[in-house]
Amino acid sequence: MPMFLYILVLTASVAMSALLTYWVRTTAVAYGLKATPVYGRHLHTKPLPRLGGIAICVTFMAAALAYIPISSARHLGVSTKSYLGILVPVLLIFLMGAYDDIKPLKPKSKIVVQACAATLLYLAGFGIHYFGLIFRSVFAGHPIGAAIDLLLTIFWVLLITNAFNLIDGLDGLAAGSALISVVAVLALCLLGHNVLVTYLVVVLLGAILGFLPFNVYPASIFMGDSGSLFIGFLLSALAMAASQEVTPISGIAIPILAFGLPILDVTLAVMRRSLRGHPVFRGDTDHIHHKLLRLGLSHRQAVFVLYSVTSAFVLASLALVLDEKFLLPILFALIIGVVVGVQQLHYPEFSGLFRPGGRRRQIVTDAPNLRRATDALAASSDFRSICQVLQETLQPNGFEGLRLKNLGKDGYPIALFQTLHYDSEGKWFLEWSERKTDDLPWEYSFQLIKNPLPTLGYASFFHMPASEDFRLNADLLAADFRAALSDAVARAVTRNAALHQTEQNADLNLVRAACRAAD
Repeated sequence: MPMFLYILVLTASVAMSALLTYWVRTTAVAYGLKATPVYGRHLHTKPLPRLGGIAICVTFMAAALAYIPISSARHLGVSTKSYLGILVPVLLIFLMGAYDDIKPLKPKSKIVVQACAATLLYLAGFGIHYFGLIFRSVFAGHPIGAAIDLLLTIFWVLLITNAFNLIDGLDGLAAGSALISVVAVLALCLLGHNVLVTYLVVVLLGAILGFLPFNVYPASIFMGDSGSLFIGFLLSALAMAASQEVTPISGIAIPILAFGLPILDVTLAVMRRSLRGHPVFRGDTDHIHHKLLRLGLSHRQAVFVLYSVTSAFVLASLALVLDEKFLLPILFALIIGVVVGVQQLHYPEFSGLFRPGGRRRQIVTDAPNLRRATDALAASSDFRSICQVLQETLQPNGFEGLRLKNLGKDGYPIALFQTLHYDSEGKWFLEWSERKTDDLPWEYSFQLIKNPLPTLGYASFFHMPASEDFRLNADLLAADFRAALSDAVARAVTRNAALHQTEQNADLNLVRAACRAAD
């Protein structure tokens, strides 16, 4: 297919995606179809539409249908098996994601649907077929080779599909990272001269390009699971299809490197949840983009850093397109870069892995997750982020809530404390669990001290059940935790005092303006 035709298809896809995204956003806002942010899970603060995946999918499917008359006019021919082998499972994933956006599905249900879609890809010829070829030539068509290939295909599809879904946590992150990764898949397609797959990659590139301006910070629309799962699944399928036309080394290494960031993020998520003893499918707020925000980066800065990381992975994959002899030095450099980068994120789960006995000690001291809370509180400066850190890190270990007493003497308005509530005893409180027993919980109380002030007040945590083992483990990190929480509360109180003074000044100005108007 001539280059000018690819450029025309790309331009048309960008225009159609942008127009559809604008229409979806406008329609969703008009009908009130906006997702309210959930405290502890979402970083945005106002309801926004999350149906952007519709624009991406409709653009892709429309342009994909246009391939039939285009291929006929260019006398290229089209294989019905190959054509439907990609479009049918991709559409299945989109419908599942759209349903999940409306009525959340259980993780196991989504995994089953994704595995079925991956099986359809394999049966249509778009899968991993290395072991099948080896066993066919050595063992005269033994079925174990095909079984291994099918399992590897399902694993690859599940990995990439859910990896892009997991990194969809900041405005423009998933779409922008996918856009950069598409460049490597496109290079792989051009290397293998697969017209259909190249055409579909160009269409996907245009669909993401048209959507991205509406999704960058501050976003006016999100792609939702229908978009992130759709993009992740489609990229996994197109990468496998393109890999069949090149050497095994390039076919394996280039896609893995192209999707380096989402693969790294999902790998870290599985590792840290396993080390904590938490369910793998339980969400948390310790993904790479969360850690960057806690290190003090702004939203835009965090996204830029992750774009840069994705670009580094993609450049490494493009180097393999030029010459496969670069594989070992590239892998060595990337491993060093990943190790250094992960160390900068300060994951407590990995801090003792390379020291004798270090991990065993960490399990003891991190039983109530106080280490994670201590590190995260260092970047918290308001009560919303403080409460989010405490809930995410302490709730899984049985903590029920937090009480704060005597925070300042100026009677701050309740609105300034956001997620906290005020009771009749003069205590700010946050309770995130419903007590299922009448037994009194164990109370873990201490003073909040911040020099040069003698005391900020008092903090109390409630834990169920109350066990002696837990009390001993909690005391191991009590000093560091108290200091970190005291510093965070001091910053939040100072911030609230400034906001309170601003509100008072604004009210005073209104009174003065009213008096002048009356005169």
